[in-house]
Amino acid sequence: MIVFTKPKKLNGIQLREELRNAGVQISDGRSVVIIDDELHLEIDSDHQDKAQEIVKNHFGIETEPSPADKLAAAGLTVDDLKSLLGLNA
Repeated sequence: MIVFTKPKKLNGIQLREELRNAGVQISDGRSVVIIDDELHLEIDSDHQDKAQEIVKNHFGIETEPSPADKLAAAGLTVDDLKSLLGLNA
């Protein structure tokens, strides 16, 4: 994980999209983690400078979180929940 200063307004979904649009590979799930005022991104170190600029200019717009977002906030993925509920196919 690479650490950045957390933007004042952060929307993880929008940030992931901004990073992907710039060619920075980032997955869903626990790829964006906030600890105190630090933003931890699971990205390749080769993209650190590009990601720094994107994070610096990010201004998240508040949206209603999806169920997947709510699970991610709890450190879970949809697959984790399915597994916990015994729903793996």
